[in-house]
Order: sequence, then structure tokens, then C-alpha cells
Amino acid sequence: MKSTKILTLTLLIAFGFSTSAFSKKENKQTSLNSIKQNIIQTEKQRIIRLADSFLLEKPVTVTSFTCPRSAGGIHDYYSEATYWWPDPANPTGPYIRKDGLNNPANFDFHRQAISQFSWVVGTLTSAYLLTGKTIYAETAVKHLKAWFVNPETIMNPNFLYAQAIKGVNTGRGIGIIDGIPFIEVTKSVQILEKSPFLSKNDSETIHQWFTAFMTWLNTHQYGIDEMNAKNNHGTWWHAQVAAYASFVDDKTILEKCRKHYVEILLPTQMAQDGSLPLEIERTKPYSYSLFCLDGFATLTWLLTDNEFNGWNFTLADGRGIQKGVDYIKPYVIDKNNWPFKKDISHWEEQPGRRPFMFFAAIIQQQPEWISIWEKCSADFPSDESKRNMPLKNPVLWLGLTSPIK
Repeated sequence: MKSTKILTLTLLIAFGFSTSAFSKKENKQTSLNSIKQNIIQTEKQRIIRLADSFLLEKPVTVTSFTCPRSAGGIHDYYSEATYWWPDPANPTGPYIRKDGLNNPANFDFHRQAISQFSWVVGTLTSAYLLTGKTIYAETAVKHLKAWFVNPETIMNPNFLYAQAIKGVNTGRGIGIIDGIPFIEVTKSVQILEKSPFLSKNDSETIHQWFTAFMTWLNTHQYGIDEMNAKNNHGTWWHAQVAAYASFVDDKTILEKCRKHYVEILLPTQMAQDGSLPLEIERTKPYSYSLFCLDGFATLTWLLTDNEFNGWNFTLADGRGIQKGVDYIKPYVIDKNNWPFKKDISHWEEQPGRRPFMFFAAIIQQQPEWISIWEKCSADFPSDESKRNMPLKNPVLWLGLTSPIK
């Protein structure tokens, strides 16, 4: 072993590399491994506890709930616009918008079902990676088959009837954002299809489902509208599509997402100081800024390959995901320093363990972000906080493809 390392160093020097450069690379890899191990140690007990509770949950898909106001069928996803309410001046007429205020009377069971499905499958898959116990993988596969394989319970691969507004429309492009939880579903499938527990036929069927869904997202007017959205909706459309394109290995769509990120999303959404003005102008500026930054971090992670480093990419003026992370950092450490108005609701629940935190730690080998992440709450005191934490399973993003023990 010692002679091999000496030979390696000799060859590096011969080809113009310094031993200090080699040492730095080793140190960087050691730092990365330490960060990943820290995440595992922090998450393991919580994941196993949750996974054990999720073993008791039966699969719940869109077919488990119906709404007479839906223009779709039993296999169609349906939701109603979160911030829309009856008009006091016209109680039986079209709903009106109250930004930031959730209407609890609106049909929301399908959105909650997708959110829970992703959390259950992602947690079970994470528990399988951390323990090697087959029961976790087998149960995750049951949920996957219910949503994408079994004819009786499958969801149709579109969001035609998402975030409908009473008296206004039967669905709209904005509703596509309800599909964000599917991102970690695809990460889970990529892990489980390397195990003995997800059959080749079922894996292929799931791939076909996401291929059809991605085609709909790129061709239907609702998808096109959301692709061109100027705020977090446009960011998360691209994060979703990049995840699905990566899952089904569609390099053309991935390149389309890279181009839009570089030419449209980053230049139009991020200010020179790294803030996100389109989110700051909302009634929940803090949580929307965090949420959109999560989208940027997820997207840049997914767009990175041997030729394009999404995280390190910057515009000519220096704007990039790292600038956004640097901007928000002091307000995550102490949100009372936030220079803008407080969120109209759920202010006390913020920020939570955000995805952009562990992405920053892993990609840039910044241990401080893991320390910040650990100090934030991992709980979801309300459905709103659960909804606004789009990725809940960091172990899925560590590059593990089989159980570590």
C-alpha cells in the first residue's frame, strides 16, 4: 500500500502535479466524507424511527379521495388553489385571491397524499440504505406500485386539474408545483431498482410513467406556462423536469433546463446581492425566499455533469447559487435580522432544515452549513411547514446505491 502511494505521487510529480495539490485533493475528499458521515449520524435515529412508523401505513393514492368539483376522473390528480376564498360580496360567485392565507375548506387531499407518499418512500428507502433491512425496501416498493403500476390505484401522468379555482377554471399550470415531492420519489426508485426488491418490469413501468409525465410537462400549455413562470414556480418546474429527465436519461431535456437556468432563471430572479426580489414582494417573503433557494440548489445539483458545474456557474456579474446562499446565511442563523417584513403566517416555524443547506455543505465542503442545518428543527409542526420543505430525505442525495451495512 505504501509503495503504491509513493508511486502515485511520483507519477503526479512527473506529469507536473505537486504533492501539495495531491494533498489538497485528499483533504477535500476527507472533508466531504466527514460531512456525509455527519449527515448520516444526525439522521439515522430519526429516519429509522419514522420508517418503523411508516411500515404501518397502507398505500394511499389519488384514487383514495374524490371531489365532486373535479372535472377529472378517479385517477386524475385534483387540488384547489390554496389562497382563494369565497367572495363576501358575491358568496356564490367566483373565488377571490388572498395571498398567503390558506383556505382550509378547499380540497387538498391529493396534494397531501403526494407529499406523504414521497416522505414515506424516501424515508423507507433511506432506512434501507442505513440498515440493509429488506422490510423497508419491500414496503417502499408497495407504495411505488400503487401510484405508478397497479391499474386500480394508478395516477394519470398529468396535472390537468391541479389548483383549480371555483368559478374561474378547472385547473391551471400553477398547480404543477404540487408535484415537487415526486423529485425524491425518483431518487428512491434509482436506488431501489439496484436492489432485488423492485422488479425490472415494475421499474420499466415507472420509467414509462415519468417519461409520459415529462412529455406532458413540456408540451401542454399548463406546463409551458409554468416553465416560463418568473418566480419560484419557474424554478421548481425546472427542478422537477431536470429530476425526471435525469431519471429517464433524457439528455435533450436536461440541456434545455441548463439553458433556461443560465439564460432566464438566474438573470431574472436573483438580484446583484443574491436576494430574490420576486419572493420578497410576497406576503411570506422569508419562507418564499428559502423555498425558491431550495429550488435553485436542487436544480443546480441536478444539472451538474462532467461539462457543467451548476453550483459553481456564475453570470458575468458574479450572480449564482453560492451568492444566494451567502445572502441568506445571516438570516438563517438569526431570522430576527431579516430586513423585510415577517411572513403573514407560520413565521415561528421557519426556517427548518432546508435542502440548500446540505447541498451547500456537500458541494462546497462547507462544514459550517451542516452545523447550521443541525441546529434547525427537523420537525413539521404544521402541514404548511411540511409542504414548504420539498425535500425531506438528505440521505437519498449522498450517492449511496446500496446499504452501508
